[in-house]
Amino acid sequence: MYLAIIVLYFYFSNSYYSHAIESPQYTVVHSESDFEVRLYTESSWMSAFVPGTTSFDFKESTKDGFHRLYEYIHGGNLNSSHILMTAPVLTSINPSSSSGSDYFVRFYIPAKYGGNPPQPNPELNVQLVKWKSHCIAVRKFTGFANDDDNNKEIEALVNSLNKNKTGKAAKLEDKSYYSVAQYNASYHLSGRLNEVWINVSGFTAEGCPNYQGNY
Repeated sequence: MYLAIIVLYFYFSNSYYSHAIESPQYTVVHSESDFEVRLYTESSWMSAFVPGTTSFDFKESTKDGFHRLYEYIHGGNLNSSHILMTAPVLTSINPSSSSGSDYFVRFYIPAKYGGNPPQPNPELNVQLVKWKSHCIAVRKFTGFANDDDNNKEIEALVNSLNKNKTGKAAKLEDKSYYSVAQYNASYHLSGRLNEVWINVSGFTAEGCPNYQGNY
């Protein structure tokens, strides 16, 4: 079991924050040279919905959603509690909207809250989302995530999965719905880590449960 604790430095509002960054727990159940399949345990996320518009791309939508999440973890909740930063910042992308892609920007809730974190202030328009244990295929890439790179990386991940699916039951849940995980603050110019995630199920040899739905 990986307890993905990553040491990062985040710069927000002219203040440095330095601490061990908590991430959702997972086990690597399948590994190839260019991707891996992880079995994630149950987890909770605070999610900010950014509807599709022709003027908002991945970068702008992530910025908009994360601003609301930042307010939430810095006292914008009914307890006025401050919640430590976690990683990754996850942006889920649904390109099915006629006006452009819809985005869901997500903050992982630390495990100590047991899935019941402080309630957000209503004006932030963020919602708690709980994930069941499920498998995610992951491909890592570097640099600053943007629309062009995200599209290339998810296409490469889907192609690799199609070549390496083990067993007839293995399947991608939805090729068009995927997420981009970012592990570094914007000022971090080198050695950046990003990942594209896509839900998979039916890798029975690896213990992936069958589950349909988007997260």
